[in-house]
This record gives sequence, structure tokens and C-alpha cells, in this order.
Amino acid sequence: MSPFLICHVGAGTLGILSGAAALSVRKGERLHRAFGTVFFLSMLTVSALAVYLAVFVPPLSSGAAPPSASVSVAILTIYLAATAWMTVRRKDGSVGLFEKAAFLVAFCVAAALVIFGLHAASIPTARPGEYVPYFVFASFAAFAAAMDLRVILRGGISGAQRIARHLWRMCFALFFAAAFFFLGQQQVMPKIMRGSPILVVLALAPLALMIFWLFRVRFSNRFKTGTM
Repeated sequence: MSPFLICHVGAGTLGILSGAAALSVRKGERLHRAFGTVFFLSMLTVSALAVYLAVFVPPLSSGAAPPSASVSVAILTIYLAATAWMTVRRKDGSVGLFEKAAFLVAFCVAAALVIFGLHAASIPTARPGEYVPYFVFASFAAFAAAMDLRVILRGGISGAQRIARHLWRMCFALFFAAAFFFLGQQQVMPKIMRGSPILVVLALAPLALMIFWLFRVRFSNRFKTGTM
């Protein structure tokens, strides 16, 4: 196994554990911030390594995602982690160059994924599973870009909206990492676990936690002031 793949899997494991820990502890306290920082750095590392592996290292199996998909999703994951991290560090009701650059990144990723999807769909022997995911991720990136543009035009957000923005972006970054690890890296797991429904549950768990916390943010007075 490539040393870069080992580091990639290790960083992904650390990211999943730290992200789950950040969602489990009391929000806004030192432990939550520490876990969140580890998660952010892990996501940067695992995504950067994903780009390297997609471009320079041959896949271990014939069913691996093509480089165009792996690189696009890796950049999208970096974008999500970075914007989630910056959201809680930016002052309420303010925006800067970072938010404008992030909007351009999300927009470009969405456009690239549409182009890749159209190219994949134009292949006569292509099956839906080979090109539909491009359009799904493109739609998600376009949605994220639209949310960035909304924040920019409003001059920033505050209160519960600010916390919700941080939350859903972090959870989707965690979901990407969990899905690619539990479902896309099964070759590194014991044979008894490969194909297990438990892996699907673990991959989807970040989305379930996201929904739970979004409801908490929406209906709890504690979050209306933007306090984590």
C-alpha cells in the first residue's frame, strides 16, 4: 500500500473521529473548539492527499472513482471545512475576501462537475451510475455557492443563521469523509466488514446528526444569539 494512501486513510480516520467528537461535546467550549480544529486540519490533509492520489497514484480497483470526480469532491470538501471554520471566526454581520473567494471556488467546482458529467454522459456505453453523481455533486456545489452569494450580498450573517451555516458545512464535510472511508475504502477493512450495512449507517450518521443539531439551533433560545 502506498505511504500516501496510508497517510490519507489515517488523516481520514482522525477527521472522522474528531468530527464526531466535536458534534458530541457541548458547543462553544474549549473541547469543542479543540476537536473542531483537529477536524479542520484533518480535512485539509485528507483532501490534499486525495488530490495527489487521484492524479499520481493508480487506483487499487477498477471500480474506483475517476480522477475528475475525486479531485472535484476533494476540493469541495476543503471548501466546506474551510468555510465552516471561518464562519465561526468571522465577526457577526461581516464578510471579507475569504467569502468572495469561497464563492468562486464553489461556483467553479459546480461548473467543472457539470462539464465532467456531460462528458461522461456522452459516452455511448455510459451507465447512469457513471455520470449522475457528477450532477448530484454539481447541484450541491451550486447550492453552497448560492448560499455564499446570499451572505455576501447581505453583508454577513449573525445569530442562529451563522451557527447553522457552520453546522451544515462541517457535517457535510464529515459526511464526505465518512462516505469515502466507510464505503470507498473497504479494501483496507477486514473482509468480514466489507459490504456490511453497518458501514452504510456509519457513512450516513453525520447527516442524521446534522438534522438533529439544525433542529436544536432552530428551536433553542441558546443559539439565537449565535453562541456555540
